[in-house]
Amino acid sequence: MGSEIFPKVKSEGGSSESGGSESGADERGGENDAFEYFGWVYHLGVNTIGHEYCHLRFLYIRGKYMEMYKRDPHENPGLKPIRRGVINHTLMVEEIGRRRVNHGDLYVLRFYNRLDESKRGEIACASPGEVRKWMEAFDRAKQQADYDLSRGQSARDKLKLESEINLAGHRPRVRRYAHGLKQLIRIGQGPEKLLRKSSKLGAKSESDVYFEADVVEAHEWKCVRTLDGVRIFEDMANKKTGKGVLVKAVAVVEASADTVFDVLLSLDRHQRYEWDTLTGDVELIESLDGHCDVVYGTLDLRKLSWWQSKRDFVFSRRWFHGQDGTYTILHFPTEYKKRPPKSGYRRIKMIACSWEISNIGTSSSLKPARCLVTLILEIRSKAWFKWKNNEFCKFERTLPFGMLSQVAGLKEYIGANPALTFESSTVVQSKTSGVSISSNELEDAMGSDEFYDAIGTDSSSSDEDSGDEVSSKQDKKVKLKNVSWAIASLALKKTLAPDTSKELNPDVPSLTLDPSQFHGTMRHAKGEGDSDCWSSPSGSGFMIRGKTYLKDSTKVTGGDPLLKLIAVDWFKVDECITNIALHPKCLVQSEAGKKTPFVLIINLQVPAKPNYSLVLYYAADRPVNKDSLLGKFIDGTDSFRDSRFKLIPSIREGYWMVKRAVGTKACLLGKAVTCKYLRQDNFLEIDVDIGSSSVARGVIGLVLGYVTSLVVDLAILVEAKEEAELPEYILGTVRLNRVKVDSAVPLEG
Repeated sequence: MGSEIFPKVKSEGGSSESGGSESGADERGGENDAFEYFGWVYHLGVNTIGHEYCHLRFLYIRGKYMEMYKRDPHENPGLKPIRRGVINHTLMVEEIGRRRVNHGDLYVLRFYNRLDESKRGEIACASPGEVRKWMEAFDRAKQQADYDLSRGQSARDKLKLESEINLAGHRPRVRRYAHGLKQLIRIGQGPEKLLRKSSKLGAKSESDVYFEADVVEAHEWKCVRTLDGVRIFEDMANKKTGKGVLVKAVAVVEASADTVFDVLLSLDRHQRYEWDTLTGDVELIESLDGHCDVVYGTLDLRKLSWWQSKRDFVFSRRWFHGQDGTYTILHFPTEYKKRPPKSGYRRIKMIACSWEISNIGTSSSLKPARCLVTLILEIRSKAWFKWKNNEFCKFERTLPFGMLSQVAGLKEYIGANPALTFESSTVVQSKTSGVSISSNELEDAMGSDEFYDAIGTDSSSSDEDSGDEVSSKQDKKVKLKNVSWAIASLALKKTLAPDTSKELNPDVPSLTLDPSQFHGTMRHAKGEGDSDCWSSPSGSGFMIRGKTYLKDSTKVTGGDPLLKLIAVDWFKVDECITNIALHPKCLVQSEAGKKTPFVLIINLQVPAKPNYSLVLYYAADRPVNKDSLLGKFIDGTDSFRDSRFKLIPSIREGYWMVKRAVGTKACLLGKAVTCKYLRQDNFLEIDVDIGSSSVARGVIGLVLGYVTSLVVDLAILVEAKEEAELPEYILGTVRLNRVKVDSAVPLEG
């Protein structure tokens, strides 16, 4: 990080719109920080007598400082904060998911200090969109704190003297329990709900600019019908397998992704009756965690066929909110013995399906929000082939047809409710000072430009073709997005492989890495059809940032990995293990390992019963250049590593629902889960705690259920954010071929 990211700006009279906030900044060292975030949240906790509370509070983040108020300080000049402190670089922020609070659904963020997990607290927001915005705010504040630490001893001493923000527990001075709770309750039709008070829309921030990512799917979608303004697609690639046909319904909805997500997830019967002709009668059976629940419903199939009797069903829902802002909701049929079939009903197995909701960028903040809604399911009905050719048949009286029609019902329902159409998707207001921020710094703050980076084996044009441009308020440049795959593929073919010679020391002769000298518990693949083994594919299946990415957002196909994958360990352990490189039987402790110039160890900690560790060993044949991006990553701070360590997944073979859950989206692991780093001698170990995120736990649990039939590709790289760091290169890859869970070996002490 450099000083450009967090510049000092002298405050000018009347330049601030935050009402009295400048004086606070002056008291903290005469700095008017380049960014501010503020908005309404719910502060959750337990008071001194053990009662849970939920208080509406105004949260203000300015630089690395956070303040909490009872009222909006902009409207009440001179108001003193009730909580105040520094967002330390050791603060960890975890998205817990949805929780029922006072008869309303809120989305919870948990905070804890990674050095002392007893220091923790929670805030809640009205929507996952707000959660994502606040996570961005806390991440930028942590970067500010980390930057201050890097400025020298005086800055470090000052930071130690400042009090860390404390969101845990109840303030002793507040004696009345749940003061002001009445303002959180709204009485109306249906159950009482929490009043979802949000920040006002702000158009002052570069963070409000939406960056839409390129999408390359491993499908060959063909539009076969249109139904009430909804396009119906068939996957021609999947059709060739001879199994069921993958079908999707796609529509552009005039509302934000946050709004559509709330409507889809809502079980309110009155609301569902207005758009869902199939599963309107549903109720919650059990909430498993903040991202998964079990739902029971009834279905009168006489609406679809004259002879069918009444049915009931049980299915589980699991949802994710990607770093790019896309929502994914997976519906799985499930068995639930505690809820037997209703009298007079027969239990049926619902069809598994996937909902995906992604925002469509608009060039003007005055235009209403729009999003792309996609419903994907697998159809095994022979009548489908007649229906898609416009032949009248019984398909229109089947369950799959009723499910596809839900997209049209959702679109019409939202279009008929202006309050939903113009509801704000940006709930946390942020603003920056009048300083010049480069485009790469802006994209760093957004964190939404490095997604959909795995190239499918069956490439085709994607239907996500809306929102072709986005305008940056700072430099007035226009970036073109979603260039058709046909054009993009031509550009990729002409792209040269990135020059990685500067990453390793060219003055030192390369060392021959003999695979026979390195041994792991998982064996190397003998061929493509081999199972329970690993191999190292080329980087051509992944898209990475090209040389001109900061100017035109062009991504290119990856080249050969810089580091060589020399071994893979597959361990089962009672407790998640860290610092595996220090184990006496670890590969880096062997004679061959000690002679290797550099080894990168990725320890993927898989939560299960028992727990597992997938350990990847990547070796360099020459020492790493300390002035290179890789050198800075190896010897950098944990905060810097968290902001750069990127992984791109791709399911090459396997169940389509698992593919939708995992996706092909690059993920900054340090921001998604807890990563711990161990730098010693000739190695760097990265311990990735997948269990630290409830979302990641849900995805990995789904993957483990089908792992013996999956072929999984992973690419690891250090994200490039500066022009001098481009183009990106792939550090290493691994292909896991139909891994057997039982083949994991115990890690002996």
